[in-house]
Amino acid sequence: MKLEKRSPFIQVRNTTEHYRQSQHYKKGEVISAYGFLTPAVILALLFIVLPIILAFTYGFTDYYLLKPNDKHFNGLDNFKQMLSDDVLKQSFLNTIKFVVLVVPLQLSMALGLALIANKKIRGVGVFRTAYFSPAVLSLVVISILWTVMLNPTSGLINEILSNLGIGKQPFLSSASQAMYTIVFISAWSGCGYQMMIFLAGLKNIDHQMYEAAEIDGANPFQKFFYITLPSLKPITMFLVITTTIQAFKLIVQPMVMTGGGPDYSTMTILQYIYEYGFRHRNIGYACAITLMFTLFLVILSIGIKKLFREENVA
Repeated sequence: MKLEKRSPFIQVRNTTEHYRQSQHYKKGEVISAYGFLTPAVILALLFIVLPIILAFTYGFTDYYLLKPNDKHFNGLDNFKQMLSDDVLKQSFLNTIKFVVLVVPLQLSMALGLALIANKKIRGVGVFRTAYFSPAVLSLVVISILWTVMLNPTSGLINEILSNLGIGKQPFLSSASQAMYTIVFISAWSGCGYQMMIFLAGLKNIDHQMYEAAEIDGANPFQKFFYITLPSLKPITMFLVITTTIQAFKLIVQPMVMTGGGPDYSTMTILQYIYEYGFRHRNIGYACAITLMFTLFLVILSIGIKKLFREENVA
C-alpha cells in the first residue's frame, strides 16, 4: 500500500489504489448480497415489469375479461375510441382540476405547519405528532370518517354549521362542491408528510442569516421571503414534483366517498380505468387508457424537471 505525501507532517493513504489492488468483496458477501436482492427483483418483475408489458400488449386488443381466450388484435381502435369518450374527457379534466388545486394548497398548509412546529415552545413535540398523524392513517379510513362527518342531514360538520346559523351543505352529494371537498380532505390528510420535510429544511437554515437580517432592520415578512423561501427552494422543487405525481394517482377518496359522482364530477382517470377494466371487464380499452396516461405523466415529469433545471441555471 502506497502513501501519498501531502506535507512534511501529514500523510494520506491512497484508498483508491488500495481498493484496486485488493479483493474488496469476498465471494460469500457477493452471494449474500444477491440473495437479499433476489426477492425484491422478483417482486419488481412480477408487479411492475410484467404488468407494463401486459398493458402494452393488451392495449392493442379487444381483450374481454370473461373471454380471455377470445381476444384479437384491433390496432388503434381503442385509442380512437378515446377521442369520442366524453366520460374519459371529464375524468381527465377532473384529475387536472384536482392537481391544480391540491398541490399549492397542500404545500402551503405543510409549510405553515412546519413554521409553527419549528417554534421553540413548550409541547411542540405533541403538535408535530398531531399534525403528522393524518399522513400515517389509511386513506380508506380517513375517507369513511369524513363521509360520516359530512353527511348532509346528520353529519357533525353540518350540525356545527347549523349551530352557527349557517344552512346545511350537501358537500359530497353536490356536483359543485364534491371535488372541492375532496381537495380539502386530501390536502389535510397529506400535508403532514410534506411538513416534516419542510421542517428538516428549516432546521438546516443558518440562524446567523436571520440575526444579520434583524440587525439590518428586516421585519418577519422580509426574513421569510428573502431568507426562508430561497433556502427552501431545493426542497420545494422536490415536493412539487412528488406531490404532483402523487396527486395524479387520486382514486381512493372519490371511490370511497362519492363513487365518482355526482354526475361524474369527481371521477378521475385511475378510477375510470378501474371501472372500465374490472366492472365493465374491458381490459383492452382500460390498458390503452393506462398507456396514454402513463405517457402523459412521463412527459409531465420531464417538463417539470426541465423547468426546475432551467431555473437553477438562471
